[in-house]
This record gives sequence, C-alpha cells and structure tokens, in this order.
Amino acid sequence: MMRKQYIIALFAFLSIFLINAPANAATPKVIGEYDDWIAYYIDEPTGRVCYMASTPKKDEGKYTVRGDIYSMVTHRPKEGSFDVVSFIAGYNYKADSAITVRIGSAKFKDLFASLDKAWALDEDTDKALVRSMKRGYRMIVNGISSRGTKTKDTYSLKGFASAYKAINSKCPKKK
Repeated sequence: MMRKQYIIALFAFLSIFLINAPANAATPKVIGEYDDWIAYYIDEPTGRVCYMASTPKKDEGKYTVRGDIYSMVTHRPKEGSFDVVSFIAGYNYKADSAITVRIGSAKFKDLFASLDKAWALDEDTDKALVRSMKRGYRMIVNGISSRGTKTKDTYSLKGFASAYKAINSKCPKKK
C-alpha cells in the first residue's frame, strides 16, 4: 500500500509542479512515511516546496474507469504559502458542481474545481481544513464528474499530524 501511495504522490507532484519545469528539475525526496500519509520536499529554483499526500482507503461511485485519486497539503515558504489543501479526483469535475469535504462533524463546502483538481476558496478554509485533518480520524470527499457521476472518497487521517509536523519542520514559516 505504501509503495502505491509513494508512486501516486510522486505522480501528483510531477503533474502539479513540474509540467513546465526544465529537463534538469530536481526529484522529490521523501521526508518520511507516517501511517497513511507520506511527506516530501523538493528544492526548486524558486525555493523549497514541501508537501504530503495520501490516497483514499475507499473510493465509491458508479464509474468504470477512474484515474489516480489523492489529497495533498503543500507549503511554499518563499511564496509565503502554507497549508494549501488540494484534491485530485481521477476525473474532471462537473463545471460549477459542489465539492464537499467532511471531517467528523465539520463540513467544508467552500471548494472550487478546475479540471480534475479542487481547492479551498481561501486561506481561512485551508487552515480550517488542516486543523480538522490534524484532529480527525477520517475525511470524506464528495464530488461529481463531468459526466454526472457522484463519487465518495474516504481517506484515513492516521499519520496526518506527524506528516504535517515533518513538512513544517522541513519548510518552516519565517519568524
């Protein structure tokens, strides 16, 4: 399972961050594996980037084919960007559809999508998501594909707090 998560997380990073990178771009390095989450860092020309990723324990929906599914939290200290939560659905989201995240009793509806990715609308929602993820046991992400298929992805949050601590250590906020 961890090997699958490593491969998917590496793919996630490459697809999100290195699409227009030069041929000699650095490879992400593993900080550590923390139960169901893996923490990484990469030294880019624009500065160090740290991120953590996980795949769902269960994905549900009436579909026949679906791509890789994962969730990430990213820090880019040089840009002053921390706690950016993103979800990769494995399909393109339906335009203007609702994407919801539930962690315990907390429900987040302030997300937007572009193609197969979803993010919080603002920094406050990102921070609230991370707070809930650190305290939670599981996270459920509901979405609708461009073909109208409803999906439900259930992530374990076991190891989230430790992976988060690791990326905070490798990519600290300047004081």
